[in-house]
Amino acid sequence: MTSDVLSSKELSKIDPVFGQLSFDNHEQIVFCNDKDTGLKAIIGIHNTVLGPALGGTRMWNYNNEWEALNDVLRLSRGMTFKSAITGLNLGGGKAVIIGDAKTQKTPELMRKFGEFVHSLSGKYITAEDVGMTTEDMDTVREVTPYVTGISESKGGAGNPSPITAYGVFMGMKAAAQFKYGSDVLEDKTIFVQGIGHVGEALVEHLTNEGAKVTIADINQERLEEVRSKYDVTIYGGQDIYSERMDIYAPCALGATINDDTIYKLNADIIAGAANNQLADEVKHGKLLKDRNILYAPDFLINAGGIINVYAELENYDRQEIMRKTENIFNTTLEILDRAKANDVTTNSAALSIAKERIETRKREQGK
Repeated sequence: MTSDVLSSKELSKIDPVFGQLSFDNHEQIVFCNDKDTGLKAIIGIHNTVLGPALGGTRMWNYNNEWEALNDVLRLSRGMTFKSAITGLNLGGGKAVIIGDAKTQKTPELMRKFGEFVHSLSGKYITAEDVGMTTEDMDTVREVTPYVTGISESKGGAGNPSPITAYGVFMGMKAAAQFKYGSDVLEDKTIFVQGIGHVGEALVEHLTNEGAKVTIADINQERLEEVRSKYDVTIYGGQDIYSERMDIYAPCALGATINDDTIYKLNADIIAGAANNQLADEVKHGKLLKDRNILYAPDFLINAGGIINVYAELENYDRQEIMRKTENIFNTTLEILDRAKANDVTTNSAALSIAKERIETRKREQGK
């Protein structure tokens, strides 16, 4: 009798949900399918101790369902800690729709997705993410009230991207304050990777402050469009991670800090809008610390978007949105100081604060 040794990847496929490394005691995973509209979606609800799970819907042309599942698990987990550390009474959730947003998205598909969201009776509240627009959220709103980020004309807070970018800007300035002793970004060399709505808004803040900004994106037309508006340079090299820069701002998809890039990275600070920037938060967080590269935890500094859509639930105004988003500066400094004092990674320090708040609420609820 012989027994084959299975790789960890093969083992996790035997248990495709509970066997995932990204499965972190999620409360609920919902698989949504509709033949007529072509909808194939996954909703991940990580934790609802602090409140209903709020998180955007991402439409992406994943290579396979395995990749989509891993993404929604990582993203929904991140939303739990984002809301907790920002002081919002929300849990963490996220949704992904498998498909090409440019060619496969239809109003019928969005309404059908909204029906699945509605079936959860408010346990999950959706919002805009990659591949989605404010108009898509308006369509979802036709079939369920459990959606945020709808048009201002319909009583919503509108596109969250500018507020997300402002929060990242605040977090970046806090990291500069900690690293350099000044939060002034004038003449700092900053590479912004990913020039979507958030990336462009961040570029505007940085160029207004006089930073030397280089932009990178897979969409050349988009790069030219942004360069025509702002004083930036388009990256023309082959390996952005090896370039000397003061600040690296990943604003596209996650896991750009990984085994292949981390030793090449030639920056003082990482501060960007992308979710889950560390492919392995423990391993890569420690390696960044060892290399004296300051990491501003993504789930903290990119929280402006959720602050913006939370306003729809709590009915606070634009002034309060901006006040809460500006406070990301203070919270970032608090976490960086805590990490230094306890000789831990910045990601670990941020997670510990978020988890403390969740555990405190659980004790108050007697759970």
